[in-house]
Amino acid sequence: MLVPVESGCYGASMSDASTATIREHEAAHFGRLAKEWWDPKGSSAMLHKLNPVRLEYIREAIDLHWAGDTRQLKPLAGRRALDIGCGAGLLCEPLARMGAEVTGVDAAPENIAAAREHAGRMGLDIDYRAGEIGKEGLGTFDLVTCLEVVEHVADKTAFLAQAAACLAPGGLMIVSTPNRTAQSRLLMVGAAEAIGLIPRGTHDWDDFVTPEELGELLESVGLAMDEPKGIAFGPNKGLHLSDDLSLNYIATARRAD
Repeated sequence: MLVPVESGCYGASMSDASTATIREHEAAHFGRLAKEWWDPKGSSAMLHKLNPVRLEYIREAIDLHWAGDTRQLKPLAGRRALDIGCGAGLLCEPLARMGAEVTGVDAAPENIAAAREHAGRMGLDIDYRAGEIGKEGLGTFDLVTCLEVVEHVADKTAFLAQAAACLAPGGLMIVSTPNRTAQSRLLMVGAAEAIGLIPRGTHDWDDFVTPEELGELLESVGLAMDEPKGIAFGPNKGLHLSDDLSLNYIATARRAD
């Protein structure tokens, strides 16, 4: 779920810049999960539970940002969307069904191979790129998503600067990431990985980012973050949107100028 960044959406190939943000062992970790990515009972089962919650937030954010009709089936028709750290395409495919021209980028070639294969079987035309974000001519995007990725990069400022460079004027960015709290250490890193809900080695709690820190990072690259929404877990509701930010949160950001 990682992507090297340094030169920009209009910049050169990222092959010489991979050490700037990529942790190779993490890219390899996610690459090993590629074959099970689309199995709702496999190693990515938690992502399958998380995805509908994220999509609920994303759809509302899209409608609010572009003043769309909530009944419209393709609210992204005529717009370009970029999913950074796309894995095997769990988010790219719904964005394509919303009408967007979608590009997905991931550092693990195994993930991109799985994403292309699945999109082909679904009859979806998605532009998947392995290991780069700044390929010449990629351009800018109306919607940029970066979900559960920031906590995996080595240089968060460089990474978010590159993501910001891909955002078109008037565009919308959506970021989600675990919060660095005692609760997330206990439940996401301790319990969830211990019992297999999340593959072991997926998270390093020290790399989690608080909402305040994310807001400052985004501000440093010219983006203003809106009030975040929590993604919480309850025994009755499961994963759901909440005012509780202690485990995970999701937020929109826009150009500050």
